[in-house]
Amino acid sequence: MTDAVIIKFPISTEKTIRAIEAENTLVFVVDKKARKQEIREAIESLFKVKIVSVNTAIGPDGKKRAYVRFSDDTPAIDVATQFGLL
Repeated sequence: MTDAVIIKFPISTEKTIRAIEAENTLVFVVDKKARKQEIREAIESLFKVKIVSVNTAIGPDGKKRAYVRFSDDTPAIDVATQFGLL
């Protein structure tokens, strides 16, 4: 899969904005077949950042979400600004 196919779009809700500030984490909707390692590689190559962890969950709407935690030297708010999220 290519990076653009794996990562669909970021989620911007009150809860995810709090996660950006408190946990240095961004939430993305990703392809349902994407594995954690593929998600990690796609985000690292797109934004040239270091990732600490990737957790995934499939919601009741059937969409797969990736909770991506960035390293301390990469603020999630900077990545969100690059995306135009904030």
